[in-house]
Amino acid sequence: MPVVTANQLSFHVQLLGDPGAPPLAMLHGLFIGSLAGWYFTAAPALARRHRVLVYDLRGHGRSERARSGYDTVTMADDLDALLGSTRPVTLVGHSYGALVALRFALSRPGQVARLVLVEPPLPPSRAGEIASFVRLPPEEMARALPEPLQAQLGGRAGRLLVERLAFLAGETTVLEDLAREADPSPEELDGLACPTLVVNGTASSLRDAGERLARALPDGAHVLLPGGHFLPSESPDALTLILEGFCDG
Repeated sequence: MPVVTANQLSFHVQLLGDPGAPPLAMLHGLFIGSLAGWYFTAAPALARRHRVLVYDLRGHGRSERARSGYDTVTMADDLDALLGSTRPVTLVGHSYGALVALRFALSRPGQVARLVLVEPPLPPSRAGEIASFVRLPPEEMARALPEPLQAQLGGRAGRLLVERLAFLAGETTVLEDLAREADPSPEELDGLACPTLVVNGTASSLRDAGERLARALPDGAHVLLPGGHFLPSESPDALTLILEGFCDG
């Protein structure tokens, strides 16, 4: 298991593709996400033309169980440390990972070549709903997930997932950090120069917010794909095609 130390934490990382190819990093969402969501879907296809970095966010998967630092500024710093001097980079983020990617791009002008935001949760603070979800019994949690993800709650993987959810909800600042997270300001968005693609599911409650975000960007576009919030698992083939077309320029 490749482990990299960044910001005084250990991160589980995977690299795919030619080391000399243009860099691309993929970020997953909070709680039930891990690098596997990209590693087994779009990452191999993107690695045909890019050097792809996927990693478990702090407190997730096989990365170190941090008790704090789940705000987008700190997590963008994690990404910055993991990337090293590899710039400019194309970023692809899903859910909260999309907000981390957006914060990275806003705070580091000129360092992002292209940006893809898959189901960005705007406004980011929906802590009440999230807290209720992560405290459900495992069987109820499973019923709340789309079918492709329900299998994660079976066997050893399911036990590890429930353990992680309990840790994140009960022993970290993640819910408090989410509650404090503010929307990017219109001035910040207006300064985002890189081409940006916002992707939403047709059945997602976030699609209207995604459309508004794309319109607010100087070089933004919006795409709808069949599915809800968990597009990497609900529409993996369609999403991969969209990512290949956009990230390859």
